[in-house]
Amino acid sequence: MSKREAVSPAARHALYDAHRYSAAIRSGDLLFVSGQVGSREDGSPEPTFEAQVRRAFANLRTVLAAAGCTFDDVVDVTTFHTDPEAQFATIMAVRDAEIGAPPYPNWTAVGVTWLAGFDFEIKVIARIPMPPA
Repeated sequence: MSKREAVSPAARHALYDAHRYSAAIRSGDLLFVSGQVGSREDGSPEPTFEAQVRRAFANLRTVLAAAGCTFDDVVDVTTFHTDPEAQFATIMAVRDAEIGAPPYPNWTAVGVTWLAGFDFEIKVIARIPMPPA
């Protein structure tokens, strides 16, 4: 059985330490990425919703890269939204620019009432590519 291994980007942001969690855990050939929010390096939220969504995807991209992954390796996505109906168009515009063409990963969107001062969060599971032989 594989032992879990923490994966962290080079510039860890303050939220990982403040809330005591890993950016991602590698287990075998899978990468389980913790929910990424639109936080700046000091842990504060971006001031507008669209900026939060863009920053959350950028933070996710950084964590994926630390494990040798890209959005092409993502197989499952869960997003959390504080006002899904009002936010959906913005999220989809950013998502389309980030995720790219089909085949798309699985996607589950969940409406929530609280995200620790943020309005959007995205977590994923990715398959870690095998190194070339």
